[in-house]
Amino acid sequence: MEFNVLEHEMVPEHHLLSEKEEKKVLENYGIGKDQLPKIRKTDPCIKTLEEILGEEISEGRVIKVVRLNPVSGVSNAYRVVIRG
Repeated sequence: MEFNVLEHEMVPEHHLLSEKEEKKVLENYGIGKDQLPKIRKTDPCIKTLEEILGEEISEGRVIKVVRLNPVSGVSNAYRVVIRG
């Protein structure tokens, strides 16, 4: 890996959720995966996560994006991986 995009100061943390965590998040929000914002499988953050984890991240998996904000603190966002 030449450059780890996840280490850049402008890129928020990205974490692959386990299937158990996915289910809990979807239940908490009362939504289905089809209602989550999308992130493409070709996104540099997904490619980097795959290299770090040593496994392919399949379509339909959920990614947790952790953003730090000086005003509101920590906020979590969730994205579903799609083809592309």
